[in-house]
Amino acid sequence: MTTTPDFATYIAGLPRVLAGAAALFRDAEGRVLLVEPNYREGWTLPGGTIESDDGETPRQGARRETAEEIGLDRPLGRLLAVDWVHKPGWPPLVSYLYDGGVLDARDLKAIRLQEEELLSWRLVPREELGTHLLGTMGPRVLAALDVLAEGAGTAELENGKRVG
Repeated sequence: MTTTPDFATYIAGLPRVLAGAAALFRDAEGRVLLVEPNYREGWTLPGGTIESDDGETPRQGARRETAEEIGLDRPLGRLLAVDWVHKPGWPPLVSYLYDGGVLDARDLKAIRLQEEELLSWRLVPREELGTHLLGTMGPRVLAALDVLAEGAGTAELENGKRVG
C-alpha cells in the first residue's frame, strides 16, 4: 500500500502519546523489586519505553526492558494495570504494568544491573512503596498489588487513580 501525501500529512498531525511498560516482581514475602535509576530521582520498576516505531508491543517492551535492566529474561504474566498519565506541558503517557511473578533466592542472585542506567535494586514492602515511588508510579503499583491480592481484572487508571 502506498501512502498518499494527504494521508501522511494527516498522520503527522495526529496527537502523540508516549508508551511505557514495566514488570512487577515480588519475593516470597510480597516485597516489590524496585530499581534506582541514575538519570532521575526516585525508584521505579524494571521497564521503560516501548519501541512502538519498531512494532514492539507493550508486553514485548516490558520483557525486553526487564532483560536489559536486571538481566532476567522471562515470560511475563497477565496485565495488572493500565495507567493514562497526563501532566501539563508533557505528552500523555500510557503505562502498562505486567505481573513478573515471584522471584526465588536463585532469581534474586541472578540479577545483573544495567550499569548505564541503574545504580541499585532493592526489595520494598508494600507499606514503604510510597516513600520510594514518585508521582503516579506509587498508586499504580499499589493498584496492581490489589489486583493480585483480590484476583481482580486489570485495573484501569488515570494518573494513578482507578477509573469507574
